[in-house]
Amino acid sequence: MKVVYLNTSDTGGGAAIACRRILKALEHYHGVEGHMLVQEKNSNEEYITSIARNAWQKRLAWGRFVAERLLFLPHERSKAVRFLFNLGQVGTDVSEHPLVQQADLIHLHWVNFGFQSTSTLKKLFALGKPIVWTFHDMWAFTGGCHHSGDHEGYQQECGHCKFVRNPGSNDISHRRWLAKKDAYQGTPFVAVTCSRWLEGRARKSSLLQGFRTQTINNPIDTELFAPVPKEQARQQLGLPTDKELVLFAAMRVNAIGKGFPYFEEALQILLKRQPELHDKVELLVFGQAAPDMVNKLPLRAHQLGHLSDPKKIALAYNAASMFVTPSLEENLPNTIMESFACGTPVVGFEVGGIPEMIDHQRNGYLADYRSAKSIAEGIRWVLDHNQEGVLSANARQKVLSTYAEKVIAEQYYQLYQSLL
Repeated sequence: MKVVYLNTSDTGGGAAIACRRILKALEHYHGVEGHMLVQEKNSNEEYITSIARNAWQKRLAWGRFVAERLLFLPHERSKAVRFLFNLGQVGTDVSEHPLVQQADLIHLHWVNFGFQSTSTLKKLFALGKPIVWTFHDMWAFTGGCHHSGDHEGYQQECGHCKFVRNPGSNDISHRRWLAKKDAYQGTPFVAVTCSRWLEGRARKSSLLQGFRTQTINNPIDTELFAPVPKEQARQQLGLPTDKELVLFAAMRVNAIGKGFPYFEEALQILLKRQPELHDKVELLVFGQAAPDMVNKLPLRAHQLGHLSDPKKIALAYNAASMFVTPSLEENLPNTIMESFACGTPVVGFEVGGIPEMIDHQRNGYLADYRSAKSIAEGIRWVLDHNQEGVLSANARQKVLSTYAEKVIAEQYYQLYQSLL
């Protein structure tokens, strides 16, 4: 069986990580021959091919990304929403690419930022090959936003969009909804969501009525992301061994949706109630972050910067006493999965697919949405209740039974088989 996997990048973001993990798991457990086709390649893996193979093609790829942003510029409500909405108007046709032509099945993932447009997707669909599309957010079934929040226009025909400057019944979100409707007609791709929460939203979308939709979680390598003694992990990273370390991690720490201000406020609340924690607790941060953001936190912070080596990422999770993720919009975060696999409990808001991952007061703490006070209570609770390592053991077991590569590979293999 030959499968081509399409994703904008091979390394940037959770979708790229999940895509690579799915490909490798299916290869390992079921012998599926997988190739990944991307717009932007940053790794040296032989199974990954970029459509931009020379300097000119790379400039074209950058141009498509810029064009997509410029086309949205007249419509965007503010700079704050610039990357929260993608028109899907600019893309490149890969329907004639050898990897696509040779594939028995096409598996789409996150294809925005000038890689695929509604028109180029339509050309892929016209090939008549079985297609699986794993949704990592809501974009595939909205007029352009990646997460609609409390706005439910996607259940009808979009329009009156909160992301656009002049919302109305025929605004850009409605027009892009119509473009997707046209592209999807007669195309029975299978929509796979990474969480039951996202599946529930997909099923309500007017664009996906009549489509087969199911949930298959993202996988994780439980041998790479595995517990090691905390003291050992901390020594390797040059971190203190006599403190509780609270971790905050995100690809871009300052991204609005990652909730960093709630983390900062929660720490202030925690220390106001228990000032003695100043001497017991320190912070660990990894991801792209401005030093002044981290330096203003009320506790000493150790910055690891952007981490790309999975082994070092696993060490960081192992070094932490807990991982705090006050994200405001999430599907099924790889970060929580990675933390659990290393036996590190997680505190996070009760939003999106997170309640499917965190079992409250069993492997972490589910905080009330957008409540810094509740995050503070969660941090305190985990500090008090993981002395015997019970939360850590439960976190690891959740991953082994639910997200292990063998488990997820079997589910995808059965889906592939049903389509061939």
